[in-house]
Amino acid sequence: MTGKGRCWLLACVLVAVPPAFAQDAPLDSPKDIAKDIVSDQEQIWTSPFRIKRQNAKWWLIFGAATGALIATDRFTSQQLPKTGHQVAFSRDVSQLGAVYTLVPLAGGLYLTGALTGGSKLRETGLLGGEALVDSLIVSEVFKAATGRQRPLEGDGGVHFFHGSDAFPSGHTIGSFAFASVIAHRYHDNKPVVVLAYGLATMVGAARFGARQHSASDIMAGGVMGWFIGRQVSERRRAGGRSPVKGWLLPQVVPQVQPSDHSYGVLLAWHP
Repeated sequence: MTGKGRCWLLACVLVAVPPAFAQDAPLDSPKDIAKDIVSDQEQIWTSPFRIKRQNAKWWLIFGAATGALIATDRFTSQQLPKTGHQVAFSRDVSQLGAVYTLVPLAGGLYLTGALTGGSKLRETGLLGGEALVDSLIVSEVFKAATGRQRPLEGDGGVHFFHGSDAFPSGHTIGSFAFASVIAHRYHDNKPVVVLAYGLATMVGAARFGARQHSASDIMAGGVMGWFIGRQVSERRRAGGRSPVKGWLLPQVVPQVQPSDHSYGVLLAWHP
């Protein structure tokens, strides 16, 4: 996808996601959700200035691993078989991590939770959509700033500042952001955690197999996505979200009256 096409995609997602998850909420709720995304971006971009001793080692490990992969990217990319079948198959698998796949998936979680009364599932879909918007913004900024070539472009040297858009992998950052939200929300359910991260890893591997990205593009996308998903999830757990979420996520209470053979559902909002 060209840079212009991704800009249009970003604009569409920014316009579509808040109303999609706020279809039964007050009219001003999309604005509040947009404010949450702005707050997320502030926390994401200022995070390097809030490094503490206990998490500094992880920044160093991430930086060293990414640097080592960048230094060997040209070699590792050339080790892949150059068959049309491999590239086509990997490209098809990697579409699991495309924005047009992940956004409907987040919406599906939201609607399923709404229809079944599962407030946690509904909220997970909401947070997943928010994390996807955050990851799309971050990846587009980095792509524009680094201008890195893809393995099949130019002389295969995957050079930076050559006007391309490889770093980081957009499919990978989105997949890991969404997976991170699910894993943090359902951290006590190991099969769910393994499945979420397993699918995200498969997307990253497929982007490498399709020769659309170098190993460092995928590494950076995966770590950034995980961090974004954690940021969104922990902000919710800490109670730092706007009051409108109380309107979006009402408590569902079944009501049964055997005496007059009636039943219903009570929605209790706690803004």
